[in-house]
Amino acid sequence: MTRVSFHFNVPHRVAYACRLLRKATRQNARVTVTGPAAALAELDAALWSFDPIEFVPHVVLREGQALPERLRETPVCLAATLDGALHHDVLLNLGADAPAGFESFERLVEIVSTDEADRSAARARWKHYASRGYPIERHEVEA
Repeated sequence: MTRVSFHFNVPHRVAYACRLLRKATRQNARVTVTGPAAALAELDAALWSFDPIEFVPHVVLREGQALPERLRETPVCLAATLDGALHHDVLLNLGADAPAGFESFERLVEIVSTDEADRSAARARWKHYASRGYPIERHEVEA
């Protein structure tokens, strides 16, 4: 069963996602990141520049795109939909809704900012997962 983790009170979601992805790749985890196209584009740009001496290998999977074999082992995959996701270890959700197909992943990570609209959407996602019996962990992020 998918383990769900919520990270609350994140000051900047994209910067926090970059740090989580760096940590995950250091631990040899394979991560799929999903969310709206604008959020994925912002994350893609941030991953190229957030640390001047370190790079987080990632690939953007476009809907209907078949990746060349040499890119299929890239540890981080950014995908607007989970159809054809490369990895099913960890899913990082940057969207407002629970992603369709999340249950095929071992772990789901939700990043929640201090913005009230984001917190409200996170409460709805929490209820969605809890009502289906998924174990949920809560992490408070300190500034």
